Amino acid sequence: MLRHSKRVNVLKWPEVQSPTEHIRKEKNPRNCHRIVVLGAPRVGKTNILQRFLGKDFEESYEPTTEDFHRKLFHIGGEAYQVDLLDAASERDFPAKRRLSILTGDIFLLVFSLDDMESLNEACELLDEIKAAKAKLLKLKQPARVPVVVCGNKADLDSERVVRRSDVGKILDEDIPLFETSAKTGTGLDAMFRALASLGGLPQETSPSRHQVIPILTYRSLYVGQRGRRGSRTRLLSAPCAAVDPLARRPSFNSDLRLVLGSSTKHNKPEKCQIQ
Repeated sequence: MLRHSKRVNVLKWPEVQSPTEHIRKEKNPRNCHRIVVLGAPRVGKTNILQRFLGKDFEESYEPTTEDFHRKLFHIGGEAYQVDLLDAASERDFPAKRRLSILTGDIFLLVFSLDDMESLNEACELLDEIKAAKAKLLKLKQPARVPVVVCGNKADLDSERVVRRSDVGKILDEDIPLFETSAKTGTGLDAMFRALASLGGLPQETSPSRHQVIPILTYRSLYVGQRGRRGSRTRLLSAPCAAVDPLARRPSFNSDLRLVLGSSTKHNKPEKCQIQ
């Protein structure tokens, strides 16, 4: 006797995709930049990043393990991606810090105007960045890299111990220096514009020069849907940006492959560059 088999329908859960996954695939790689933020603890790195993301200053202090953010821009018909890495947890791990440096395109070194030791650490980090990039590019002299130095906590004038003349004696003259306050916002816009200029980014990536919109509204610019705040044409007429809430730092293996790939484009592969 033949038995009729019953067809069983297998339910498949839909794949979870970042709301910006398709945007990353379409974006020109030349428009993707990583800003690496380095400095001593408690100098205000996290709050400076929060300001860049369009968020408010936070008084409470919590030690940062690692912060990775991604901000997406639509400026003049072009899409840009800026990744922000605060490598605070790598302070005691030289190899991991070296890898972060090698994958960086633009660097922001932060020290506190009420802490001379934090300035000394920023200067040591600058030397490390130049040496690491020179080794990657196989240069005999320290490499010239896009670096901005930021003296934060300018609002604490009565507690200030670092003077501009002190910084000038240590830093090279061609390194842009800004005195800022993440709390009041003083000096931040000029500093962000300097980062953009050195890194080859439009000036509109500075927080004061674009409108922050929800990530789904940003996505609608690409799929041709109508945005919540008006027509697609209207949104495209002005610079806008959105923070990717699902952004995660690429794995160390991915970063390492990126570094090794860039170091062998014009040279034969040698030993690992993060040693």
